[in-house]
Amino acid sequence: MSQPTATYTRYVLSTRGWGAVVALSAALAIAGAYAPGAIWLHYLFKPATTLLIAAMVLREGAGADPRYRRAIFAGLLLSTAGDAFLMLPGDWFVFGLGSFLCAHLAYLVGLCRRARPFAAAWPFLAYAVVAAAVMSVLWPHLPNELRIPVIVYVAVLAAMAAQAAAVWRKRADAAGAAAAIGGACFVFSDATLAIDRFAAPFAAAQALVLVSYWAAQWWIGRSATLARD
Repeated sequence: MSQPTATYTRYVLSTRGWGAVVALSAALAIAGAYAPGAIWLHYLFKPATTLLIAAMVLREGAGADPRYRRAIFAGLLLSTAGDAFLMLPGDWFVFGLGSFLCAHLAYLVGLCRRARPFAAAWPFLAYAVVAAAVMSVLWPHLPNELRIPVIVYVAVLAAMAAQAAAVWRKRADAAGAAAAIGGACFVFSDATLAIDRFAAPFAAAQALVLVSYWAAQWWIGRSATLARD
């Protein structure tokens, strides 16, 4: 087996291994959220799942663009703080929102390293339409004190996802594709969470939110292991 082939094989196997561990941790977190008497599984494995993705970025991203990798790693740590706030008893929603806002800003900084801001116009137009549609659903149901924070959050999230798509459009590499998928999953996850919380609650919302959320973090984390200068 040639050296490049052996290196690629090791990479695929290691990625599958990390994927299996992350998927198992996510499944336990989701099961804990629904199973009576097993909420401790949710409390333990919800932050653990995001931290496992952060660990993958550190372990498998040694050859990647270091500044991009650091930005993604910082975003994952901030996301872990958001995970903790959103699962605590009581209303810690604003603290969770702030943590994820900072996470998206970290991702956005990293993505702007890979391509100049607004490197392609169509993703920003597309995500602006999506953001406007989500806000039109949420607006009548949002408490007055949350309207400005939610607008700011939605704008930053949409900008992060759009920049990820713009990077993919300009660079057309595996890291760009992974980040673009992750950005789209994040928009879906957060839109579902917000609609469930404020507009139209439904029983399967938490599972749907968490599956799409960790898909988002996984693909964004993967992008950090693949990105090259």
